[in-house]
Amino acid sequence: MKKVLLSIALACVAPFAWGQVSQETTTTTTTTDASGTITEYTPGSAIVLKETSGPVRYRFGKSVTYVTRSGKTLDEATVKTKVKVGVPVRVHYVGTGDSMMVDRVILDED
Repeated sequence: MKKVLLSIALACVAPFAWGQVSQETTTTTTTTDASGTITEYTPGSAIVLKETSGPVRYRFGKSVTYVTRSGKTLDEATVKTKVKVGVPVRVHYVGTGDSMMVDRVILDED
C-alpha cells in the first residue's frame, strides 16, 4: 500500500520537478536627436558635427533618409548639393559611444 501511494505521489510531482523555467528578454532601442554644424561629411559612411560639447562622429546606418525641417524628403541630387561642411543639421540616431548609427539627417532649412 505504501509503495502504491508513493508511486502515485511521485507521478504527480515528477512533471513539476523536471519542468523548465522560460525567461523572456526584452530589448529596448532608444533613438536620440543631436544638432550641430557639419565639419566632416563622407556620404554613405560618416558625418562629424560640431556640437556644444565639441565634435561628435556619427556613422551612417544601412539606409539614411535626408529631409528638410518641414519633413520633405530630399532626392539624391539635392543631397549632393545641400549636405556639405558648414551646414547646420540635426541627426536622428540609435546607439551610444562609437556605435551611434544615423538613420535620418534633417537639414535646418525648408
